[in-house]
Amino acid sequence: MSYTAHIDTFAADNLPPAELQPEFLFELPELQFPQRLNCAMELLDRHVAQGRGDRLCIQAEGVRWTYAELQGQANRIANVLTRQLGLVPGNRVLLCAPNNPMMVACWFGVVKAGGIAVAAMPLLRAKELSAIVEIAQISHALCDEALRSEVQGAQEKAERLQKVLFFNGQGDAADALEPLMRAASASFTAVDTAATDTCLLGFTSGTTGVPKATMHFHRDVMAVCACWPVHMLRANADDVFIGSPPLAFTFGLGGQVLFPMSIGASMALLEKAGPAQLVDGIERFGATVVFTAPTSYRVMAQQGERVRRTRLRKCVSAGEALTASTRALWKDATGIEIIDGIGSTEMLHIFISHREEDARPGATGKAVPGYRAKVVDEEGREVAPGTVGKLAVQGPTGCRYLNDSRQAQYVSQGWNLTGDAYLMDADGYFVYQARTDDMIISSGYNIASPEVEEALMQHAAVAECAVIGVADSERGQIVKAFVVLRAGHVASDALVMELQDFVKRQVAPYKYPRAVQFVDQLPRTATGKLQRFRLHEA
Repeated sequence: MSYTAHIDTFAADNLPPAELQPEFLFELPELQFPQRLNCAMELLDRHVAQGRGDRLCIQAEGVRWTYAELQGQANRIANVLTRQLGLVPGNRVLLCAPNNPMMVACWFGVVKAGGIAVAAMPLLRAKELSAIVEIAQISHALCDEALRSEVQGAQEKAERLQKVLFFNGQGDAADALEPLMRAASASFTAVDTAATDTCLLGFTSGTTGVPKATMHFHRDVMAVCACWPVHMLRANADDVFIGSPPLAFTFGLGGQVLFPMSIGASMALLEKAGPAQLVDGIERFGATVVFTAPTSYRVMAQQGERVRRTRLRKCVSAGEALTASTRALWKDATGIEIIDGIGSTEMLHIFISHREEDARPGATGKAVPGYRAKVVDEEGREVAPGTVGKLAVQGPTGCRYLNDSRQAQYVSQGWNLTGDAYLMDADGYFVYQARTDDMIISSGYNIASPEVEEALMQHAAVAECAVIGVADSERGQIVKAFVVLRAGHVASDALVMELQDFVKRQVAPYKYPRAVQFVDQLPRTATGKLQRFRLHEA
């Protein structure tokens, strides 16, 4: 390991023990990183130094920044952090904002200064923010004015959070970032960090309700840029990236910031990115690549003809399982094949995926170049093709929880166990079954929730659905479906029976939902991911 540039060694001091970390793979030539590496220099400064500073980098409502302009903003922020707020390399900085240009500038300012960026979802409340502050021991924060009340609430709960500035506000308040930026230099030499210095803490929800901080190095950021986007997405410098996931979600950070900047392309940022706003944004900014969840694709498909008239050419899905019906619906509506993928905050981004021409309905794909994947049993032994088991992954990135005993649950025998149940077919395609704790076992039968959901989604009355297993004294568990109806359909006992009979005709009869509950909406996270645990509480 090369010598750290961090003066504050909190991150290094709280890495998991070496024996609990996964095995890391650097088999591709492009993964041979130098010992000294600052990813902000590679993603931003490199383009300016090589004469591409005038290229468009960021678009948003009322904003167009070139690479050189983003560099100037990030440099000013780095100067404010180090000269006004006393940041030293290794300090953690909370970033809390919707997807907007200042959020990106702050991320690069922190990383250039040798700090560790800790982005939080903009919908988090003070209690949740204060938990993040305590776990990561954060003393600095750069946050959007729109989130002031929650951030200040977190300050009251977490006394260590003292140095806070707000941006995108009105006027020259004492705690406003922009006036300090105007007085700061637009030049800043990025800290000469080690490739193995932590630059990013990504928080992910835990099953116990206590969030976990995943630790990612400068080399990890560059590794994900060298694997999935190069081999699977195959975008180019003229592409315009857009999406719905918050930048605090690594799916959003990679897809909307890291990946376009790694190739000198541009991003279009939307503070609100529901399906309607996303279609508007694709039109307005001439977006060619979109990142969003299956739920959004289902809704946007209703405007397929409008989408066909835009420049959109590549569509990426992750965050939850992409059903065959959603894939077919989107392609019929727009003519575009969705690129599916599975990733995780622990792994930083997508590690199993496919190219458009290799897409197979119902399958996620194969291991992304740079990664290995297999399906294992409870003892970690690889199982035969067609057998359902636990997904295990290795690659240039992997799970490192910050001082968390749950590290041993995610990493076993050098492999990352993602918590997903998969099977690998005879052709080497990985086919999603369920989360490992979502697999329903009823009367000895293994039933995957997505398979029942897929069957229900074929019914004309069903707008959305989610399936879980609930305890049953006779069968161990039974299948229960939560169903959101389309307009014009009314909940009734007769409709319950109709749906049950319909499912029996779609899949093996033992998989039908013995219980059906109609709901107005399904519980989802800010990124659109289904919260199955809340269904268990219903």
